[in-house]
Amino acid sequence: MDAVMQENLQLIRQSARDFAETYIRPHVMEWDESQHFPVDLFHQMGEYGFMGVLVPELYGGAGLGYQEYITIIEEISKVCGSIGLSVAAHNSLCTNHILQFGSEEQKHQYLPKLASGEWIGAWGLTEPNTGSDAGRMKCVAEKDGDHYVINGAKNFITHGKSGQVAVVIVRTGELLDSHGMTAFVIEKGTPGFQAGRKENKLGMRASETTELIFDNCRVHKSQILGEEGEGFIQSMKILDGGRISIAALSLGIAKGALDASLQYAQERQQFGKPIIAFQGVSFKLAEMATKVEAAELLTRKAGELKDRGERTTKISSMAKYHASETAVEVSTDAIQVHGGYGYIKDFPVEKYYRDATLCPLGEGTPEIQKLVISRDLTKGH
Repeated sequence: MDAVMQENLQLIRQSARDFAETYIRPHVMEWDESQHFPVDLFHQMGEYGFMGVLVPELYGGAGLGYQEYITIIEEISKVCGSIGLSVAAHNSLCTNHILQFGSEEQKHQYLPKLASGEWIGAWGLTEPNTGSDAGRMKCVAEKDGDHYVINGAKNFITHGKSGQVAVVIVRTGELLDSHGMTAFVIEKGTPGFQAGRKENKLGMRASETTELIFDNCRVHKSQILGEEGEGFIQSMKILDGGRISIAALSLGIAKGALDASLQYAQERQQFGKPIIAFQGVSFKLAEMATKVEAAELLTRKAGELKDRGERTTKISSMAKYHASETAVEVSTDAIQVHGGYGYIKDFPVEKYYRDATLCPLGEGTPEIQKLVISRDLTKGH
């Protein structure tokens, strides 16, 4: 990375850090306890360019790359994983799907509102009975002239209630046909389209997660992204980038837990000296720091390949797999460094621990990542 790029990244890091410290940290536990999704905060983040990081300036975005994107998510997630998750989902999934596969008309219609933070975006692939097994989805769109009538439900949808627009992948062909699914962009208020139950979660509680319900929802063919039957193929490409954002989210949580542990270990006195002076604690911190460093290098490599326009399927899965496991391991170790206080909500590490448990699950479980990686490794053999 050249000197100019490093300087630009440092400016972006400082901007994201200042924003998180000023507008997020004072409310972290309040939002977590009440499961409050701070919609106004996301409008404000739009003014900073955080809601359209990858969107070209032509469509009202910041026109930045994945290195900047990783940095922004990391800094926000160091303060609050919930907000980091929502920034990642808005940018990588809904907004990026329209950017990558929308027509020029669709891009000009939706991207300026999403990039400015005026609108918040949702993205729907998962269903109650089809998580990793997306080919068996039961949410179906039947063609009726120039319209499609959609029936079914999606679940675990970030911003399912508060989002003004959703990109939804539904079945338009035969079961198990990878070319039998289609992506539609659907606006809030469309008859037959509504949010369902809001989930009561262990962690990431300030990031809204709901069902999406379709009851004879009529959508014009002009709302298709790309061509009919391309939805699943598009989704797999979107997830390549999305997994980098989850790696960045995981990295931020792990760094936040490590920073809190370092501070605590230097302040906490036992047997007449700070606990960091004890080898048992200092070695644990060394292990945590090494895991975080490795996760960052892998995540940055994935971002570098993405910025160069190279294929990132394997490295994105590696970054997501390793960084998410690191977030869980480091936040667990952070609890141990804090001892009994790590279990108390007055200290930040219990929230890092709860938030981290989502990271291995979102956008593909560890088992799915290993499947993706192993298939890539064996290609041509």
